[in-house]
Amino acid sequence: VSDGLELRPKYNGILHCLTTVWKQEGLQGLYKGVTPNIWGAGASWGLYFFLENAIKAYKEERKLESLGATEHLVSAAEAGVMTLCITNPIWVTKTRLVLQYDTGIESSKHQYKGMFDALIKIYKLEGIRGLYKGFVPGLFGTSHGALQFMAYEELKLRYNKHRNRLLDTKLTSLEYITMAALSKIFAVSATYPYQVVRARLQDQHNRYSGMVDVIRRTWRKEGVHGFYKGIIPNLLRVTPACCITFVVYENVSNFLLNFRKEND
Repeated sequence: VSDGLELRPKYNGILHCLTTVWKQEGLQGLYKGVTPNIWGAGASWGLYFFLENAIKAYKEERKLESLGATEHLVSAAEAGVMTLCITNPIWVTKTRLVLQYDTGIESSKHQYKGMFDALIKIYKLEGIRGLYKGFVPGLFGTSHGALQFMAYEELKLRYNKHRNRLLDTKLTSLEYITMAALSKIFAVSATYPYQVVRARLQDQHNRYSGMVDVIRRTWRKEGVHGFYKGIIPNLLRVTPACCITFVVYENVSNFLLNFRKEND
């Protein structure tokens, strides 16, 4: 069976991709998958922060000193696995919607009309297994969040120590943004290949027997470069969103903490 590489649109870079999609599909083409992306990002961040803080709080209750880098890493990984179990179907629909391109078969270009239509059709045609395609590389991908949160917490601690401040001192919004950006760039650079593997497993135009098959065929046809396709636009997309999420989370958390102290 063809792996779809011959039919997949070819782009020479970010600008070429943007102009090609704009010419062929207009503004709507640039916003494919935006609905599941909003749902997925909101649910993932909300669940991740909640679970990671709950796990850390449980571990801190059993210790007198603050958690170390390894414990931050493990806590974030545990939160990531639980979050992925809940949100994987949303990311499958996002990938399917984004990768709707013409394969020469009538109506193939618009197989799915939207997020919920995609969820229903995937479930009917492929069952639960279809909604959890890419789950295994996604588990490896929890290392992304784990590395990011570990780096973020360590950067905050070391920065406060460098400034001779209490380790839990509140930072400014600009300092939170800087820590978030550095930790996100570090995590993406270290773990990006798993995102390529997961996206290709979830692509409705390709047929792979599993994660190993994706890795083998990508390596054979595209080499190392194939595992880092799209990393620049990915960084440009996720880094600002990460910075905004973290600075809002930190400031709201500090506001609620101070509000609770004032009313106790």
